Amino acid sequence: MTDLDLLALHGLAVKKAGGPEAVAAILGADEAGVAAALEAAVEAGRAAGAKGTFMVTPAGREWLDERYPEAFADFRADPAGTETYERFERINRALLELFTDWQMMPSGGGERVPNDHSDADYDHGIVDRLGAQHERAEKVIDRFAELQPRMSVYRERLDEAHDKTLAGDLDFVSGVRIDSYHTVWFELHEDLLRMLGREREEAP
Repeated sequence: MTDLDLLALHGLAVKKAGGPEAVAAILGADEAGVAAALEAAVEAGRAAGAKGTFMVTPAGREWLDERYPEAFADFRADPAGTETYERFERINRALLELFTDWQMMPSGGGERVPNDHSDADYDHGIVDRLGAQHERAEKVIDRFAELQPRMSVYRERLDEAHDKTLAGDLDFVSGVRIDSYHTVWFELHEDLLRMLGREREEAP
């Protein structure tokens, strides 16, 4: 087994489903190497693939769970990782609230209704909030990247989503079929949870 065998399956678990290109983008790794590792995972029964899209099998999830403690032992034991993750969670809670506000807005009757994005001032206010959280997130991801260098890929992907949002493509706030801020942030969170052996916080 090589490090890429583990990381490719880990990246696929973070992505949930995807091809070598998508997994390589998460890892900041060579696409050809990731493709070979995913094919090897299929042969070993740790992944299933069809038409260029792969998913982790139950056996693959068990295999990962068995190897995470050793593979990320240093990261889990480093107090800096724990402290940085606590900072991450504070930003995460603010962003989850922001994404909810993006999708649902207050109505005149005090209830919340789906945001049809016809109120430019309301949307601009949330984009401003996203900018503030993005500044906080950059510092946290940079700290993670000192501990796990490949995490810098998330900084680049979030920067790109934020830049496209500021350029007026508002799908990049939370669109589900693109590398929106919400999509990349969710993957970053999943990546960290798996490396650190943590569970997602339950919504209040």
